[in-house]
Amino acid sequence: MSSPHDDSLPDAPPPAVPPSPPPAASAAPPVTAAPPVAAVSAGVEQAIERLARELLHERRTERRWRGFFRLSWLLLVAVVLWMLFVQRTHPSAPNGPHTALVDVRGEIAPDTEANAELLVGALKQAFEDSGAQAVVVRINSPGGSPVQAGIVNDEIRRLKAKHQKKVYAVVEEMCASGAYYIAVAADEIFVDKASLVGSIGVLMDGFGFAGAMEKLGIERRLLTAGENKGMLDPFSPQNERHKAYAQAMIDQIHRQFIAVVKDGRGSRLKEAPDTFSGLFWNGEEAVRLGLADRFGTLDSVARDVVKAEEVIDYTPRENVAERLAKRFGAALGEGAVRALGFGARLR
Repeated sequence: MSSPHDDSLPDAPPPAVPPSPPPAASAAPPVTAAPPVAAVSAGVEQAIERLARELLHERRTERRWRGFFRLSWLLLVAVVLWMLFVQRTHPSAPNGPHTALVDVRGEIAPDTEANAELLVGALKQAFEDSGAQAVVVRINSPGGSPVQAGIVNDEIRRLKAKHQKKVYAVVEEMCASGAYYIAVAADEIFVDKASLVGSIGVLMDGFGFAGAMEKLGIERRLLTAGENKGMLDPFSPQNERHKAYAQAMIDQIHRQFIAVVKDGRGSRLKEAPDTFSGLFWNGEEAVRLGLADRFGTLDSVARDVVKAEEVIDYTPRENVAERLAKRFGAALGEGAVRALGFGARLR
């Protein structure tokens, strides 16, 4: 028996599957087109040009300021030179009778306007002027150097005798110590009721740092040639022998001061126990004690006493440049002396 016929067709081969494409690579960043070379060059040129302009402006500004400062210094030097070499201004020659005025203001010391050199020069000019009927010394000073005050006192007395002219002292706010030393050379002293007058005494002041140095552990190393060269050294313990010597010295100056006051005031002085103690009084008490004569001002003295109302000021005004030049030369030595307390003062 034959096998049954198989009418089915043979199986068709499966369709070919195309190969899958390879995985795509990660997306690259977009590429920016490079700027043209001309644009880059133009930007660089602009930056350089701007930088050059700023640098040029800065240089010009610097030159202007440098020129300004140079000109300023030149002008300053010119002014200082002019002030150094210009002569001190003196009053123009008056045409008729007048009262000559010389001011004593501030501390009496070599480096101030109330120094003997300036005051003596002014007094000479005032006395020598034939139109000056009398000389008024107007005082507003706490005193100062006994040497400077003594020079002025002596010169007033000499000029009075030589020219036979009266001298009147007119006190404003204060006439104390060395200033009073000058005032007693006048023929009369005029004050205001509230003026401060007197202080006939001498002082020598300073400081002592020996105890403070010991507490701080600071050692003083002082070498001297001469056993008394370190006298009154503020950094060493006080030496009683040196103290006694200094006290005797200022006592002697005090006696000189007293003698000048007694000679100048004469019988008008009503001496009391505290007259020469260093006390000072107001103008009213000064008149009562004979330290002054009357109440008055510059104008009233010129009008009522001298009988010449026109007042001519003979006081020389030392300019700033001269004062600076003098102080610069003596600043170190004088400053040291004052710091150590050397030198007596009628103040």
